[in-house]
Amino acid sequence: MLGPEVIFYSLAILLVLVFISIPIGISLGVASVIGVYLAYGDINIALSILGSTAYDSIRSHTLAVIPLFMLMGEVISRSGAAKDLYTLCNRFLYRLPGRLAAATVVGNAAFAAVSGVAIASAATFSRIAYPEMRRLGYKKSYALGVIAGSGSLGMLIPPSVLLIVWAILTEGSVGALFIAGVIPGLLLGFAFILYCSISAIINPSIAPALDSIEEKQSEGGKYSELISGLGIITLILFVLGGIWAGIFTPTEAAGFGALGSIVLGYVKGMRSQGFLEAIYNAGRYTAPIMFLLIAGSMYARLLAVSGGINLIQELVVGTGLTPLGLIMIMTIIWLLLGALIDSISDILLTVPIFVPIAEVAGFDPIAFAIYGIIVIEAGLLTPPMGLLIFTVKSSVPDRSVTLGEIFRGSIPFWLLMLLVALLVLFFPSLATWLPGLMF
Repeated sequence: MLGPEVIFYSLAILLVLVFISIPIGISLGVASVIGVYLAYGDINIALSILGSTAYDSIRSHTLAVIPLFMLMGEVISRSGAAKDLYTLCNRFLYRLPGRLAAATVVGNAAFAAVSGVAIASAATFSRIAYPEMRRLGYKKSYALGVIAGSGSLGMLIPPSVLLIVWAILTEGSVGALFIAGVIPGLLLGFAFILYCSISAIINPSIAPALDSIEEKQSEGGKYSELISGLGIITLILFVLGGIWAGIFTPTEAAGFGALGSIVLGYVKGMRSQGFLEAIYNAGRYTAPIMFLLIAGSMYARLLAVSGGINLIQELVVGTGLTPLGLIMIMTIIWLLLGALIDSISDILLTVPIFVPIAEVAGFDPIAFAIYGIIVIEAGLLTPPMGLLIFTVKSSVPDRSVTLGEIFRGSIPFWLLMLLVALLVLFFPSLATWLPGLMF
């Protein structure tokens, strides 16, 4: 039986598997099985421990939050309510320079509050916002950057799937993390809107003049927008307000949210075929996440039974690095991983190791979670493989768009995300104030 050093063997195996392009979930599972076997010296014990871990992780009622919120976002998107919401935001921001860009940010933030998935937001607004901005004369890289950058809001504004996964891995409160993400999420959204407007004022060539935009909309169209806007706002208030007020658990709120989205979808004209497609899509998005969570739970159990976490903590503390130095190393790792793999895999690989180290260094667990989520968001825009960049590239109805144009346009949003992350790091009350009032 090996001691805590088994963690280094399993990490080596994990890295080799990842570098030879084995999927993250399979790599985590294989490394966990081998690691636990080395720790106990008996394959039957290893399989028994990991089997019970997988079963316990997937049977948790907390996991029901993920497919339910996925379904809610799918129904809202397919019903056309997301497009109506964007048009309504555009109309509301009529006097604002670069208003279509700002409307994209606001629409993405609202859509994030009913979907929780950044890639879904980016794909939806690539099809909705980009053609309209280009039609009205917005510069291509500016329009693409706004869509990619604001799509990342789905990772922070509750109900974020990443916040759910983080809470499950750390055995924390999903509700507390949801509430903790509100102020930083709004701050990030406000920073994006400010950038959009200031850029349009400083460089008028990237956005049309206000008086060049004509507002023509039928009464039926305005009525449809109003229903969509009020429906989505009601869903947001009902779901998040119920959690904050302690009326619902996050799982119950997700159930009511999914039911509310179905009602809104029916009012918007969806029928059985549309709902079935939404259910199938929600299932397709949810299944890989569940598999990754099982593999991540097995990996976390390996760290626990091998004593690897204590060993890593001792090694890190022994380096003499300051808490800020530790955070900077974690940040660089998150950004590099974010450029190569998806956000959930990023969390599964790093959080079981990083969170105990951060606690030893004295960081508040809630503020650290929000900081980590924002940095992981930024990783989605980091060259050369930022996933949001590729999502936008594959979703925009313009084959002439290049990855370079999207990266150039998204750099300011990448910098703003890191700025807000630093604000949370140095002023943790931005994340902890609301949970402290309610929990």
